[in-house]
Amino acid sequence: MEMQTFKPEQKFAKASSKNMRISTKSSVVLCRVVRKKTLKRAKRLLTDLAAENRSLDGKYYTKTAKRMLELLESCEKNAEFLGLDNERLFVHASAHQGGSLRRRRRKAAFGARMKATNIEIMLIERGKASEKVDKSKMQKKKSEAEKQIDQEKAEAKKQVQELKEKSKELKNRLEGAPEK
Repeated sequence: MEMQTFKPEQKFAKASSKNMRISTKSSVVLCRVVRKKTLKRAKRLLTDLAAENRSLDGKYYTKTAKRMLELLESCEKNAEFLGLDNERLFVHASAHQGGSLRRRRRKAAFGARMKATNIEIMLIERGKASEKVDKSKMQKKKSEAEKQIDQEKAEAKKQVQELKEKSKELKNRLEGAPEK
C-alpha cells in the first residue's frame, strides 16, 4: 500500500519513510512548522534545529530534525532528477504513527514498545517562474507578435496598392466618359 496524504495538481517530487525510529509527536510538530515553506527556508530551519542553533518553544528536536533533513535532501534529489525548479519548490510534510514495534523485556510493561513514525515529504513546484524562463517566453511571444505585425503590414500594403489601381481605373473611366 502506497502512503500518500494527497496528490497535488502541480508537478511534485516525493520521498517517504516507514517505521523511522523517531518520536511521532515531535515529527508532527516539525512537519507542521515546515509545511508550506520554501525548500531553502525548511532546510535552513532543520539544519539549525539539528545543530541546536535554534529552538522551537525551548526544544531542539535534534534526532527528528536530522532524520527529516535526510529525507528532505532525498526528496530534493528526486526533484532535481525530475527537472523541477529549485527556486519554486514548497514543502509539504506529514507524519503519522508507524507500525507497532515490540521488543522482549524481562518486565513486559516497561520499555517494550518502540517508537515508530511514518513520514512523507513532498516538494511541490508553485509560484512564479524564474526570470530566465520569463525572458525566453517573452522573447518568443515578441518574435511571434512581430511576425504577425509584419504579415499584417504586408497585407495592408497590398490592399493600399489595389485601392490605388482601382482609383486610377475609376479616374480613367470618368475622364473618358462623355459628359451629360
